[in-house]
Amino acid sequence: MAKRYEISGEAWDMVSDLFTETCRRGRPRACDRLMLDGVLWVLCSGAAWRDMPERFGPRSIVYQRFRGWRNHMLKRLHLKLNEQGLIDLQTWMIDSTPLRAIRASSDARKKRGLTSLPITL
Repeated sequence: MAKRYEISGEAWDMVSDLFTETCRRGRPRACDRLMLDGVLWVLCSGAAWRDMPERFGPRSIVYQRFRGWRNHMLKRLHLKLNEQGLIDLQTWMIDSTPLRAIRASSDARKKRGLTSLPITL
């Protein structure tokens, strides 16, 4: 059973092929699943990267993987789920950026002095 904010075995089996192993010289590459668990911990908990537990590895490496994965992985996952018919294209959201509303947008009226009122006789 997966711990809180960590990916389950079933979910990992579904997305594991999205991560590409690269053959490079030097230090062995850290486990992609552990790095993904670190990314999920930060994103789901709302904590800062510097507060990530040490069990996920160095935060600089986890963040570096996150930056490399975010666009590439989203594109590949979208294509894979679309091929399987698991995405309803009518509800696919691109951006949900919140904008701060100004006072006038909430139908708040401007304060007017006595000189602003129309004079009727």
